[in-house]
Amino acid sequence: MATVAERLDVEPLQLWTGSVLALLVALIGGSLLFPRTVYDGFVWHFFWGPVQADANSAFCAIREGGATRYLYESAACSAAPEPVAYPGYTLVSEVGYVVILLVALSGLVFLLRALDLGTDRELFFSLLPFVFFGGALRVVEDVTDAAADPLIDYPLNTLLISPVIYFTVFGVTLAAVVASVALARRNVVDDYTRPLLASGVVFLVATLLFLLWSAVAPDGPGTFYPQVIVVILAGSTVSAAGTWWLIERFAPAVNAGTGRMGFVVIWGHAVDGVANVVGLDWMVALGAGPNLVPKHPVNRAIVEITGSTLPASVLAVTGDTWPFLVVKLVAATVVVWLFDAQIFDENPRYAILLMIAILAVGLGPGTRDMLRATFGV
Repeated sequence: MATVAERLDVEPLQLWTGSVLALLVALIGGSLLFPRTVYDGFVWHFFWGPVQADANSAFCAIREGGATRYLYESAACSAAPEPVAYPGYTLVSEVGYVVILLVALSGLVFLLRALDLGTDRELFFSLLPFVFFGGALRVVEDVTDAAADPLIDYPLNTLLISPVIYFTVFGVTLAAVVASVALARRNVVDDYTRPLLASGVVFLVATLLFLLWSAVAPDGPGTFYPQVIVVILAGSTVSAAGTWWLIERFAPAVNAGTGRMGFVVIWGHAVDGVANVVGLDWMVALGAGPNLVPKHPVNRAIVEITGSTLPASVLAVTGDTWPFLVVKLVAATVVVWLFDAQIFDENPRYAILLMIAILAVGLGPGTRDMLRATFGV
């Protein structure tokens, strides 16, 4: 079957560039021509407004007469006319970010082709520390926001808030990739993945040391609950290992294409699931302060459905977040099954980038939730 580029008789890179430019022109032009409808009602309402509200520690933000105002009481937000933006995600914004992610991945394929990279699976593992780094860096903003005198104020703190932080981490990662490739091509190192992995570890360790300092320093904004991170890592490892055993025992074809990458993806999403279960239901039981609140629509929906369907006596024992872990494990397993050997043979760069992205959307938020609970922010 002919591709879109072949039917239109254009180069794939030209088609991608033209499509991105057309989308940008539509959004920017629409925002200029119809600011109240396109910008206030869509771009700001679902994408930039939640970031502004989060960066200013507001309960919500509202758009009035082309200006943004922040509200700090729930009742005022409920009474405010639309558009009203709350910190966090909506279903519309999450769909939009998925579209942006797919477009960005296509662009990255062209970049990797230009650098002659991405056909080996070692790239996936060398980027693993950067996924942890992204989640940990998001907690830096949580810590500074909890401080009496924040180290990073608005608007710079938006660089550490989703989804802008994804571009921040991408910029850091891209710089590390280019530098590592340059070292390899100048014969300073034998393999670019080694300095790439090392640089990711350095960024991650530096971020974790800052978070630890914020917890143990006098008058620091955080606390330190080591039992939380131990329970989350142990629970996610056991649940991922159990899922992997079932796959290897009863359906080995599921993992025929991904190999070790498949286990890492399942483990990353298990971290997200267990971090939610512990953070939302078991913080008090672990002696680690109050339970957190769900920020993603899927989390909230699962909590609401479970809370409304199970008896109170059952919820008192199990909590209402555990189905989220089941959903994460099942979804990750299905994704691993979809990535068969043929996909990696036909387009290894895109397949590996997709695997990294799928890992990031689970392990990134999971790392943030795990560290938020661990450091009490």
